[in-house]
Amino acid sequence: MKAVVFHAIGDIRLEGVPEPKLQKPTDAIVRLTASAICGTDLHMIRGTLPGMRAGTILGHEGVGIVEETGADVRNVHRGDRVVIPSTIACGSCFYCEHGEYSQCDTANPNGAMAGTAFFGGPASSGPFQGLQAEFARVPLAGAGLVKLPDEVNDDQAILLSDIFPTAYFGIDLASVQPGDSVAVFGCGPVGQFAIASAKLKGAGTIIAIDCLPDRLETAEGQGAEIVNFNKENPVDAIRRLTSGKGARVAIDAVGVDATQAKEGWLASWIPTAEKSRHAKELREVAPHTNPQGKNWRPGDAPSQAIEWAVEGLAKCGTLSVIGVYPDSARFFPIGMAMNKNLKVVMGNCPHRKYIPTLVGLVQNGTIDPTQVLKEEVEPLVSALEAYKAFDLRKPGWIKVKLEPALV
Repeated sequence: MKAVVFHAIGDIRLEGVPEPKLQKPTDAIVRLTASAICGTDLHMIRGTLPGMRAGTILGHEGVGIVEETGADVRNVHRGDRVVIPSTIACGSCFYCEHGEYSQCDTANPNGAMAGTAFFGGPASSGPFQGLQAEFARVPLAGAGLVKLPDEVNDDQAILLSDIFPTAYFGIDLASVQPGDSVAVFGCGPVGQFAIASAKLKGAGTIIAIDCLPDRLETAEGQGAEIVNFNKENPVDAIRRLTSGKGARVAIDAVGVDATQAKEGWLASWIPTAEKSRHAKELREVAPHTNPQGKNWRPGDAPSQAIEWAVEGLAKCGTLSVIGVYPDSARFFPIGMAMNKNLKVVMGNCPHRKYIPTLVGLVQNGTIDPTQVLKEEVEPLVSALEAYKAFDLRKPGWIKVKLEPALV
């Protein structure tokens, strides 16, 4: 079968690999009908999420048809159409029973203290072969796979595998209440769904911060008040839009690949000492990089989004971090956060907790996730070209047909 395979930082290939087989009675084999590229995949290729093992199939977002099940998979069957949660969980350990699926004690073969198990990730996450392939082995399938109703199509369902649940988790983690002011840092797919999720929770003022016009336009289309950090200081703008107080909640939907302002007065104002500090942070989180032309270049200011978020929050506000940071990231403005009495919440999304609820919201027409990300560019015939386009933050959807003859 064809799959997108990681070989080294800056080196991914579309190639033939063996089809997966059942290994345990709790496994299922799923034929993928839709997969997606996540910003987390880009972290791995850029070198800002280290520890990848050569030969790992990438991808942790998938929708498909069950082809085969192990003897102990009792609730899904051959022919069922399913969405695959990005994180893997057993469903019955202490953490799973309390909804903390991303901290499952059982799923990660590296042990209970190893952290989140997910598809297509570094060695510390399993590793498990990913979902950017024609077929995938899904471990602990009875606990993980969620059957899809006919009313939810593949374009909608693929957004329920990771992106929408992660954003919804960030808003839920922050306990957003009706009327709350919410600042969303980063208006990529997760940021857009954070805006949508804040609206579902009844948030009042929603402020979207980014520097890409198309992403800001999409955020504005959702009703957010937009701030382009290439044109104005985002912290000052947040305070002006909140009567001087700052936002009640801030969502970091950016993570380690944050960037500094590249144009306007803010870019020229950045002190040399701050640029040097960000460069030092980058060396710590990504000691090995392999840029090729404009592709696979890490963000130049790893702590930028989280710094602005802390600074832009109101006293006693809540910072919710759902952007990805590696273990090597050791920077955080703790003094400012402490002196403002901030509440800081963060983590890897327990996808299985939220997917059934979100499937229901799509099925009953409360929200259509494809309308959150409206633009479409279709089709590119190469999965690798789609990766490059996403890495360069090209606007819109990019679709790649699954037929092997085309990829």
